[in-house]
Amino acid sequence: MSNRRKIFKALALGTISLPFAIRALTGDMNAQKGGGSPTLADQKRYEWKMTTTWPPNFPVLGDACEMLSSLIETMSAGRMKITVYGGGELAPPLKAFETVRSGGAEMGCGAGYYWAGIAPAAQFFASVPFGMNAAQHTAWIMNGGGMELWQELYAQFGVVPFLGGNTGVQMGGWFNREINSLQDIQGLKMRIPGLGGRVFDAAGGAQVLMPGSELYSNLERGVIDATEWLGPYHDTQMGFHEIAKYYYTPGWHEPGTALEFFANQEKFDELPADLQAIIRSAAYHTHLWCWMEMEKRNAEALSSLVEKGVELRQFPKEVIERFRTLTEEVLQTLTEEDPFSARVYASFKQFQSQAYQYAAITEKRFYNELQVQ
Repeated sequence: MSNRRKIFKALALGTISLPFAIRALTGDMNAQKGGGSPTLADQKRYEWKMTTTWPPNFPVLGDACEMLSSLIETMSAGRMKITVYGGGELAPPLKAFETVRSGGAEMGCGAGYYWAGIAPAAQFFASVPFGMNAAQHTAWIMNGGGMELWQELYAQFGVVPFLGGNTGVQMGGWFNREINSLQDIQGLKMRIPGLGGRVFDAAGGAQVLMPGSELYSNLERGVIDATEWLGPYHDTQMGFHEIAKYYYTPGWHEPGTALEFFANQEKFDELPADLQAIIRSAAYHTHLWCWMEMEKRNAEALSSLVEKGVELRQFPKEVIERFRTLTEEVLQTLTEEDPFSARVYASFKQFQSQAYQYAAITEKRFYNELQVQ
């Protein structure tokens, strides 16, 4: 009996599921062409651990990790199961990359700027101050050469990257003092990661890095004077409106921050080709869901914050322009210090220039002239 007939018989008897039958049939056809896809005999099960930078049960971002796990288990007909651990449950939140790299977990979730001390160029795959928005940044990674550079960079550390969501344009942060001029930045201690943090330092502020679980207490006790986090929805969940009066916009430092999943390269390479494809497909699905969920929840939450008496403020023009100038200087220094960052930034900048030209005659005009208020 041919392998295809065996598959149809097993499907009719109910001993295999339809998704597994489809994969098995596809694998059978590929095998006839010389491919190495799995057959019915290949039913080895894989159990992985995922460590994240997000607090346990963290809305949307943590949900995305659980969604990825569920999709992979369903699409693999139970052959692969990934158990998700919040930050601190398996490893410290900001050690997720190192934990996966060393094999302490097979998979992780976070954002590239958290590993800047290990791989400076990783920051470009999260967000760049005054850089591209979520749509433009995703287009660069998926179709503009970014993914190839990202994979090459992480391969140096034995890790495979995948897109894992996007926050959209973030808010500028919560402050316990008004920002009326550059003088108000001097000595101000702010939790702000990535390249934005380096710019803030250069402007006279003091960048502070800490996990999300510590932000509320440290802002309340004055350990920090200001913090940025995500957007209206998550900021409300964190309760920042209870302890900080001023909510600033725009998020110049993170105009569209990509989140990421990443897997241990050795463990990923051990998987059959179909499971590798399932992980990639599930990651893209989760990326889109997370991005759109952020858009929905932030829009809903903003009006609630205003009703609670939060004062929305805009950074003064002189502050924004100073940040813009310093961003160029920070990027220049980074690309001079790190050759790989220079390669990535060249690709990023070329794509950004083309994306801006197009946006100037489409989205910008739509928002400024055509959109109904």
